[in-house]
Amino acid sequence: MSGTGSRRFPRLLVTGGAGFIGSCFVRDTLARRDGTTIVVLDKLTYAGNRANLAAVEADPEQAARFRFVTGDISDPAVVAPLVADVDAVANFAAESHVDRSILDPEAFLRTDVLGVHVLLEACRAEQERAARGERAAAPRFLQVSTDEVYGSVESGESHEEDRLEPRSPYSAAKAAGELLAHSYFVTFGLDTVVTRGSNTYGPYHHPEKLIPLFITNAIDDQQLPLYGDGMQQRDWLYVADHAGAIGHVLEHGDSGEAYNVSGGNERTNRQVVAELLNMLDKPWSLVRLVADRPGHDRRYAMDGSRLASLGWTNKVSFDDGLATTVGWYRENEAWWRALKAGDWDAYYRRQYGDRLAGSHEAGR
Repeated sequence: MSGTGSRRFPRLLVTGGAGFIGSCFVRDTLARRDGTTIVVLDKLTYAGNRANLAAVEADPEQAARFRFVTGDISDPAVVAPLVADVDAVANFAAESHVDRSILDPEAFLRTDVLGVHVLLEACRAEQERAARGERAAAPRFLQVSTDEVYGSVESGESHEEDRLEPRSPYSAAKAAGELLAHSYFVTFGLDTVVTRGSNTYGPYHHPEKLIPLFITNAIDDQQLPLYGDGMQQRDWLYVADHAGAIGHVLEHGDSGEAYNVSGGNERTNRQVVAELLNMLDKPWSLVRLVADRPGHDRRYAMDGSRLASLGWTNKVSFDDGLATTVGWYRENEAWWRALKAGDWDAYYRRQYGDRLAGSHEAGR
């Protein structure tokens, strides 16, 4: 499969653009200095951080092509006028942490399903304006999804045509959002594309996730709560590669299609933790095996050949990306310590308190 050719979208709306992957997309896109303008819409929940965009706002040339709007993608009154002024919408906005989806599933439905619906309806309204000759074309809509929609993959690799079998409230909500987007392509002819990304890591990652949690805990010589036996397998993707692949699909992807964004770096959680501790010169004794989370998927793996056929290849190896990530957290303690303040302790106790109390050593 190949794309229908390159398309430029000089005016972008990036929802969730203050989050981990979204802010990387914004920083890297504006750093090209090709005239692209970006409006970021972000609710600034705990995972959205205006500091993630500080480098953009400190650069006069980039700042002139950037606007930030605080708001909810579930609010049509906020969304509609923003969509009316852009050529494409890249929807990064999501509740994205599986553990939190188990604690509060409803929040995930509001953002990951109802929010997608509001964005799609705004794009459909612009499609009607285009049909009346009031604008050149309707915006392209790109939905950022996840490999978790495939469920646990015991062997082989997931392909885009495979059945979706999500097993957590988070992945079920993401599957619903991308299926809704596809339905608007089929029913209304809306120009939609979907990306399904592997487990992503890198700078600016909220410390609730495995790699940043273990880096920051290890820096402070705190225990590292490793779920189950630690042999869950994930395919790791560096954040700049993930953001770059999304931009590539936005410009080159076929309307109505989904594209796997695989990392090509499959490792068990134990292997990742061992590499982190080695880079940080910290002992394995910090690792504690804790009770597994409900419905924990054992393995994710995706075939990335459809994306490769569009001409995309990842640029960062896992070893280099992990070293860069560890170095970034060492050099940016103020950033992550601010996130580990406030209600962090209450969340951490709720998630890991009983698990750590009943934990045991993780033998090598």
